[in-house]
Amino acid sequence: MAPLATTKMSSKGQVVIPEDIRRRLGLKSGAQFVVVGKNDVVILKSIAQPSMTEFDQLISDARTQARKAGMKRADVTSMIQKVRKQK
Repeated sequence: MAPLATTKMSSKGQVVIPEDIRRRLGLKSGAQFVVVGKNDVVILKSIAQPSMTEFDQLISDARTQARKAGMKRADVTSMIQKVRKQK
């Protein structure tokens, strides 16, 4: 499995990700990507929903960082209300 491959863009702007790369990365039909382009570089970053275990760890890490920063639940609620009023 080579890490590099070539592909072409269709007249509709569609690009085919070569099969060996799709298989290696576990990409399925309907996969979503963030697309970043600058100068002559285009980056596709797959977006995947975290598992519940990963999500629980993210929440735990966020709470730990918030505590270290001295934030309280009321601070978060207050900021959410403030941002919602700005819209």
